[in-house]
Amino acid sequence: MKANFIIRAALQSDAVELKNLFQNTVLAINRRDYLQAEVEDWASCGDDLSNIEDMIKTHYFIVTVNQQSEIVGFSSITPQGYLHSMFVHKDFQGEGIATMLLNEIEQYAITNGIMRITSEVSLTARPFFEKKGYIVEEEQKRKANQLSLTNFWMAKQVICPKNL
Repeated sequence: MKANFIIRAALQSDAVELKNLFQNTVLAINRRDYLQAEVEDWASCGDDLSNIEDMIKTHYFIVTVNQQSEIVGFSSITPQGYLHSMFVHKDFQGEGIATMLLNEIEQYAITNGIMRITSEVSLTARPFFEKKGYIVEEEQKRKANQLSLTNFWMAKQVICPKNL
């Protein structure tokens, strides 16, 4: 199954496809845990393409593509270890794409001496991250565009300092 997907670096030319994947996924998948007004507000955060373009420049930003070269998932992490994004296309949920992306992000962190990954994780994604060893440090309300949504500040130690 995983052989059907490859991971590559995000390109500036991917920005529109990334915007659409983000917005469609939030509207379709996250509505099971958030109100319609909340997912609409959250999805509107992707309206400004320059935000995506800036992240492609400043983050380790990767995409998963299928055999038809369609982007089916993406993730990004800052050099400081903040996992900014992790989204899987609404039509490709449950196919191991998020695990592939997270494994690549964690390998990047280890290779670059990042000892701890932190992220703000949605209600929807929390069970996935908990299964991967991330710990909830705080439940919080964070402003999406206009509305404040519940999410979780989560973290995972990826390099044990005593082993350095």
